[in-house]
Order: sequence, then structure tokens, then C-alpha cells
Amino acid sequence: MQNRVIIFDTTLRDGEQSPGIALDADDKVAIANQLARLGADVIEAGFPIASDGDFLAVQRVAREVKGPVIAALARAIPEDIDRAWESIKDAERPRIHVFLATSAIHMEHKLRMTEEDVVQAAAAAVAHARSLCDDIEFSPEDGSRSDMDFMLRVCRTAVEAGVGTINIPDTVGFATPSDYGARIKKVVDELTAIREDVIISTHCHNDLGLAVANALAAVENGARQVEVAVNGIGERAGNAALEEVVMALNTRADHYQVETAIDTTQLLETSRLVSRLTGYPVQYNKAVVGRNAFAHESGIHQHGVLRERTTYEIMDPNAVGQEDTKLVLGKHSGRAAFGDALKHININLEDEDFEAAFVRFKQLADRKGEIGEEGLLAIVHDQVDHLDEVHFLGWMASGGDSQAPEATVLVERDGKKESHEASGDGMVDAIFGALSVAFDLPRARLIDYRVDPVSLGADAMAEVKVLVQLREKTFTGTGTSTDIVEASARAFNGALNKAARDSAYKK
Repeated sequence: MQNRVIIFDTTLRDGEQSPGIALDADDKVAIANQLARLGADVIEAGFPIASDGDFLAVQRVAREVKGPVIAALARAIPEDIDRAWESIKDAERPRIHVFLATSAIHMEHKLRMTEEDVVQAAAAAVAHARSLCDDIEFSPEDGSRSDMDFMLRVCRTAVEAGVGTINIPDTVGFATPSDYGARIKKVVDELTAIREDVIISTHCHNDLGLAVANALAAVENGARQVEVAVNGIGERAGNAALEEVVMALNTRADHYQVETAIDTTQLLETSRLVSRLTGYPVQYNKAVVGRNAFAHESGIHQHGVLRERTTYEIMDPNAVGQEDTKLVLGKHSGRAAFGDALKHININLEDEDFEAAFVRFKQLADRKGEIGEEGLLAIVHDQVDHLDEVHFLGWMASGGDSQAPEATVLVERDGKKESHEASGDGMVDAIFGALSVAFDLPRARLIDYRVDPVSLGADAMAEVKVLVQLREKTFTGTGTSTDIVEASARAFNGALNKAARDSAYKK
């Protein structure tokens, strides 16, 4: 056990105590089965005395989920312990987890007990639990704020009464890595001297954002069980996140020199299941399982990752069940990522076309943020169509109920910028007219006008396709933008450029 860390998952107990979460029995069984596939060593299924519903849910987990130890939480009173045992007695490997506060503030204000009362209660509770079950865990609640000597006295009493695991909870997230690590080392040294096979565990809350750091500090100092929750859910600011602790131990095995039984490729699936059933979303930048955990938008980072993934990634995304590295196309992306994205959709552009498409991509990314594959295709097709004599740069339009719409377009021809105006039946028609003036063409007839969404949401992109007719010939154009009027202008611009190449249609 010196090099093996037990993963004790409390998603179904402490995690469910998060405000707004209420898992039914089916939910708990589904999550517990996934935790078993993940390789969790211990699943704390609930607090059976809390309600009849929780009792029945824990009982179903104990009866239906095979492999891990199934634990139930109980206060250090006979009724709780009996109820816990009743709920898990049918498990392949049952465990009763007994807790009793040892901090001065808890003993005075919550328990109304003296130190001697607590010592006697701990001894009696462990003895009662041991009469029912072979595997007992004991937690001195609020251990990180407890007097060290007194907490050790209570823990020694529990070990002498037959406890196999002593868990030191940082119940309110008060500890820092250095002091928590030192506390764990003291506990390990003192208790393994009594019985060398006793396992010291951690349970760290995240009130100061230090839960994972504290759990890892404990492992460095001899803890060989960590209590964690998927996605870090739990009371108040949550618990140490299972996925973060596991991947820290895996990725920095050179430092921690321990291992777990977790199948890391199941981490993402487990995270998603817990998020879906609890209703708690996973933040985009969440370590290991967040949407952006292996996504890169910075051009410098993208260039490095394309050359060698490990330049900016310390974990393989496939190792945690994520898809391959994601290069997000946004305003910070560079030519390397843009070119790589084009290759993935089988598009090869010559230098001039590539540069024009890249400039257009940057213009859209400044407004939209992230450009997906559909948007990329539309940009390329749009821009390649517009590498022509007259290049559309921008527009302005005005109008209303009492004023005919008027539009001004800004174009570039032979390196010079020009503006042209026209009125119309609406803004799009006025834009069409102004572009006709810019091209010095007779007003074409609009045969077809179609708007298709490229992406949805507040920053959606639209693709406009037009078919215009000049005498007996028709010309098509496509335009893409986050603004439909601008997309229309780009589509008209493309169609009129095609028409302009045919000198027969010039005045």
C-alpha cells in the first residue's frame, strides 16, 4: 500500500449535499455504476439516516453495484450506525463511516460535549460499528481546526477499537497545504506506530480554492486514501475534484511516486454523467474535463501544438476520454492554425487566396469570437469568390417609415477606396443598387435570394446566396457575416464581379 492511493468517491453523499441537487435512486445507481467502471475503490453512497429516500437509494447501490467498497455515513450514535448498516449490509464489500467533531468550536456550540465525552462517544461508536461490520472508517470532523493532541487522542482511541481507516477532514476548507501536510504526517507517524496497517485519509473542502492542493500535500506526507467528488461538487465551494487529483498523481508520477486504480479514459464520461444528473454545469475552463481543457486559441500556442503537442499540453486528451486537441479558431488564432483547419476540411488555397481568406476570417473572428467548421467553409467560399476587381469594404444605410432607405457602400478598386450611394425598397435593395453604381453596371434583376444560418446563438453567422440576371445571363454570389445586410452585400459583390468580367454587360 505504500505506493497505492485509494480513491474514495463521495459524489453521492457530500456531492449530493450541494444546494439544488436531489438525486433519486435511479440516478445514484447510474452514477455508482459509472464510478465502478471508472475504478473508484470506495463509493460513499449516502447518509441513510437523513431520509427514507436516501436510505433506499443507498440500499439499491449496495445491492446492485459490484466491485467497489460501498460506504454509508453515520454520526457517532447507535441509531445512525444501525441505519447505515441496514442500508449497506447486502453489499459485496460494505463499510460504515463514522464521524464525530473534535474541534473546540464544534464541541462547544454544536455537540455541547466535553473532551472526555467525545473520547468516550468515539470509542463506543466504533465498537458498535465493529460489532456489525468489519470495515470501519472514522473521521474527526473539523480535523484541520482541532487541537492536534486532542484529535490524535480520539484517533488513537478509534484505532485501538478496530478502525481500519482514519480520515482527517478539512471540513470547512480552512487548511493550507503546508500545515495540512504537516498535520497528516503527524497523524501517519503516530497511528501507524500503533498499527502499521491503518490507512490515513484526506477529505478536503474548497472554500479557499485549496482542496486539491491540500489533498496532494497529504499524499506527499503519507496519506493513502483521498476523498474526492466528481467535478469537485459538494457542500459550499465543493470538494477536491476526483479528476484533478487523479491526473495530478498520474501526470506528476515522477514527483508523487504513487498510483491509483482509476481508468482515466472514463473521466470525461463520468464528469458528463454527473453534470447531467445533478444539473450542475462544468465550467468551460475546468481542469481535465472542461470544454476548453485541451483547446487552444492563441496563435503562438496553436503553432507550437501543431509542431509538437507537448509544447503546450502536459496531458494527452485521449488519456482522460477527451477528443483530440482542439485548435479553436478565434481572433487570437494565427495562420498555422487557420491552415491546419483548412487541411482538416480538405481545402487547399494558393498564397493569394489563402491570405485573403485569412484576413476575412480575422475580421469575422473579431466580432463572432469562435469560428466553427461550417463558418470556415463559408468564409473560404465567400472570399475566394470575391478576389476580384471590386472588393467590398463596408456599408452604411438609413431609412424608415417616412423615408426611403438609402445605402452607401465603400469599395476598393485598383488599390483605391471609393464610396457609392443609392436608394431602394429596403436596406438590402439599396445596398444592391449602390453596388451596381460602384460596378458601373446596369441594375441587375434579383432572381433568387436565400439566407441560411451557418451557426446559431447570440453570435450567429449567416450565409446569403443570390442569383442575379443581366439580360440573358445569370450570376451567383455568396456572402457570409454575422450581419445579414453585410452578408447580402458580400453576395451581391461576388455576383457583380462575375458579371463585370463579361464586358458585354458593361455600359
